[in-house]
This record gives sequence, structure tokens and C-alpha cells, in this order.
Amino acid sequence: MRALMRHRSDLVQMASQHVQHMQKALTQMNLQIHHVISDLTGVTGLSIVDAILSGERDADELAKLRDFRIKSDVETVRKSLVGNWRSEHLFTLKQSRQLYQTYQQQIVGCDPEIQKLTGSFSPRVDPSEKPLPPSTKHNKVGKSPKRKAIDPNHCFDMRTEAYKLFGVDVTQIPGIANIALSLFTEVGRDMSKWPTRHHFASWLALCTDNDISGGRVLWRATRKLKNRAGQLFRLAANSLHHSKTYLGNYLRRIKAKLGAPAGITATAHKIAIIFYTLVQRQVEYDETIWAAREAERQNRYEAKLKRQAQKLGYRLVPIQGA
Repeated sequence: MRALMRHRSDLVQMASQHVQHMQKALTQMNLQIHHVISDLTGVTGLSIVDAILSGERDADELAKLRDFRIKSDVETVRKSLVGNWRSEHLFTLKQSRQLYQTYQQQIVGCDPEIQKLTGSFSPRVDPSEKPLPPSTKHNKVGKSPKRKAIDPNHCFDMRTEAYKLFGVDVTQIPGIANIALSLFTEVGRDMSKWPTRHHFASWLALCTDNDISGGRVLWRATRKLKNRAGQLFRLAANSLHHSKTYLGNYLRRIKAKLGAPAGITATAHKIAIIFYTLVQRQVEYDETIWAAREAERQNRYEAKLKRQAQKLGYRLVPIQGA
């Protein structure tokens, strides 16, 4: 299963290269549609690319393929589809589109084999006896969006399969939803291999290492090890940059304070600790704990401001009704 998941990840990376090739061909023809829509491989993007390859050159007709969910209006889409139609760039666009479609077919072909292998593991929980907990995942703090039952990256219900394997719904952890099965193949579900969560974070190379000589710290930094599981947690952390969850707020705050690499590593470390705790103790993810910690952090911040103001001879007065 690990071999198949790694092979599937390689296919996804190769498919993404051909998406970049399609974007390059469009740019060389002065078509800017990939800058107007958020995803060239979505319904609107692929429909427009296929229409171009079919011979359509009228920007007005191409703009009519815009999906109603696209934020840009029809006129903006139309202007982005005015360019030159040089044959060499159309040829590279055609081949890149065909190669992207081929890799997508191969990716879909991996899913039945992966699903077959997941059935060979004894489940920790039976969803018929202990149903999958309702989704409490938030895009915004305090607001729950509508979620699809089946992950778009898999042709089977990945959330249910991960729930049966781990015994808890680890997809509730922000950033973990799309990598739960990959974590199972790289880490497993037996957390007893690591005595504590600190051992787990150290094995993932997500914590700082000290070089001490004579009781004096000579060097302190994150160890540069290539750990696939650690990279998965970093990928999960990096995906939270625009997330309105508490972990997303933590990532943006630490990135502003320590820089992007250190911020991503610190957030990945926190996600890994949460993952270890859930699987080891068989408890569900509780986001209300974050609310209590955020309130404590806010109180510490207010106390710090009051001390600084007092040193300068000022006194902070709260605004009534704020």
C-alpha cells in the first residue's frame, strides 16, 4: 500500500508539470485565462482549453463556457481570451492537455487497488456499530461549510476508510483531510513505537536539535533529514495559509514572527502532536480546546500591552461597548 500511495503521489506531481506546460502555452499566446480563474484544471478551465483545441477562436463564445461559480465576470473572462493563435503553441497545448488527461486516468486507476489493500487491514472500528462522527471541520472559526462526502482526489470515501483504519476521524485535523491514507502508509497506526509525542516529533525531524559541548549550546536548529512523513505534515501545515481555523491563525502568526520555513515547521510539529495524541489515545479532535488557549493568549497579550504602557507612563482604558 505504501508503494502504491508513493506511486500515486508521483503521478500527481507529473500531472502538475503538464498543467504548468498548459499555462506556459497559454501565456505564449497572450491568453491570460489561467490568471483570471483560480484553477485551470477546473470545469471552466478545461472546457475552454478543449474548445480552443477544437478550433474555437471567438473570445465571446469561449467566455460563455464560464461556470456560474467563477468570481470574474464574463467581460473579464472574454478579455483574457484575446490573443494570438500560433500553431506551435497550440501544438504544445494539445500535447500537454493529452498528457494531463493520461495521468489523471492513471491516478484514477490507482484508487481501486488502494481501496482493495485498505480492506486487507483489520479495522479498528466498525462504522455500522460506531458511526463516523459528524464533520465539525471549519473553514471559518465558528462556521461549518457544506462538505462533500467523498474526497475529490479519490474515487472512494477516503474519510470513512481512514476512520476504519485509525479508529478515530483524523481528517478533522486541519490540513490532514487529503493525506490521511498517505500518513497511514508512512507512519502506521501503532503509536507505541514512539514512547512519547516528543519522540514522534523528533523522528519526523520537526523539532529543534541542540549541539552541546561542555554544557554550552553551540548550535540549535531543525535537523535536515528527509522524512516522508515529516514532509506530509509540512505539506498539511502549508495548506493552512488561508485557513480561518485556529491552526491557520497560528501558522500566520508564527510565519510573521519567525519567517515562512520556521512557521511551517512549527505548525507541522503541532499538527503531528495532535495526530499522535488522537491515534494513541483514541479520542476525537476537539477544536474547543483551541478557543480556550486562544483566550489565554489574548489575555497574556493584553497584560503585556498594559505593562509596556505603564513603563511609558500611560494607562490603557478599554473602550466601552468594544
